Amino acid sequence: MEVKRDRYLKRLKGRMHNGMIKIVTGIRRCGKTYLLFDLFGGYLHSLGVDDAHLIELALDDEQNAQYRDPAALSAFLNGLIDDRGEYYVLLDEVQYAISGKELRNPEEPPALYGVLNGLLRKHNVDVYVTGSNSKMLSTDVLTQFRGRGDEVRVRPLSFAEFMQGFVGDRYEAWAEYVLYGGMPLILSMRSDELKVHYLENLFQETYVKDIVSRNHLSKTQELEDLLDVVASNVGALTNPTKLEATFKSVLHSRISTNTIVAYLGYLEEAFLVEEAKRYDVKGRKHIGSPKKYYFADTGLRNARLGFRQTEENHLMENIIYNELRLRGFSVDVGVIEKRGSRAGEPYRKSLEVDFVANLGSKRYYLQSAYQLPDAEKIAQEKATLRAIDDSFKKIILVRDVVKPTRDEHGILTMSILDFLADDASLEV
Repeated sequence: MEVKRDRYLKRLKGRMHNGMIKIVTGIRRCGKTYLLFDLFGGYLHSLGVDDAHLIELALDDEQNAQYRDPAALSAFLNGLIDDRGEYYVLLDEVQYAISGKELRNPEEPPALYGVLNGLLRKHNVDVYVTGSNSKMLSTDVLTQFRGRGDEVRVRPLSFAEFMQGFVGDRYEAWAEYVLYGGMPLILSMRSDELKVHYLENLFQETYVKDIVSRNHLSKTQELEDLLDVVASNVGALTNPTKLEATFKSVLHSRISTNTIVAYLGYLEEAFLVEEAKRYDVKGRKHIGSPKKYYFADTGLRNARLGFRQTEENHLMENIIYNELRLRGFSVDVGVIEKRGSRAGEPYRKSLEVDFVANLGSKRYYLQSAYQLPDAEKIAQEKATLRAIDDSFKKIILVRDVVKPTRDEHGILTMSILDFLADDASLEV
């Protein structure tokens, strides 16, 4: 089933011939290859680019293993390029051409960067690469390109993209999406057994093995345990010290805080999880710890736990976070300090806003509320938003089927399905 990924295709089109190396990043199997070779490559053909001027090479394919050596890759590419016409070079999974030794020595740029920069100096070559490890394609490492790297982050299918290939109504699609997530191949599978097997195998045989191999881990049980703990507590405030205490009390493990920090970094580098920092809304500053962690895909998160913990309220929060990040927002967890007095006694308490989403001059405060069954719950959710004394839009997203409504304080309540269905939904 073909899914149009117009958001990303538009971003690639807008970056054509900008003098930079276009770097398509994201978790493995999320559709980067399809985007680059099928969608973007097809677009280039529609412009009249012939096969001789469109060079495509998948470095994760064992048939192309010889080109993982930067010198061999350079010789191969330069042998196909001359001065006649524009060339487009599309390289898939370029992390295979960067050695672990090079990654551990940030003072020296990997040889691959010299190969790619050499292509740009030809002036008639437009370069696009994909990668599945942020350590080598992060903002810090992109500086090795001296400002000539331009990143496009690709994520698993959004709910709107998922709906393109789903047979059924959006309520059935939601139930499927919450449980099995948005990895593209899920749409082609017709049985629950196949979906479960695919996701569990993908997590263990691809992501975990990649992390272990790339980071040269000899002992893997602590990494496995950490994955279980983070997956079980998705959306809950935590920090390495709390995680260390959990390991000692529940798992009887002596894992150190430093090891936990390193392992969390490995999970983020593999694009499996992202952290959301706490933000003091009134003080207008970030608070160091604790933080929240969200999975790149709810299906992968559920697979990690054997589909045993599938509480829809927590997964709904994870999906909202992913959608906001997909739309380009930076996302924090809001904290509001509220002071007052009760029976003559002063008090202070912290209120939490699930998400503070920022993009340029835009800001939205969002609460995720699975249900609003009564006036008390409604008042509770709105109390936090009413404590924010600025004019940015405040929104409650609910699982219930409701029409978008705004109360006398300007707080908008809308269905999660309406929010996910339309990129402009926050502008209602």
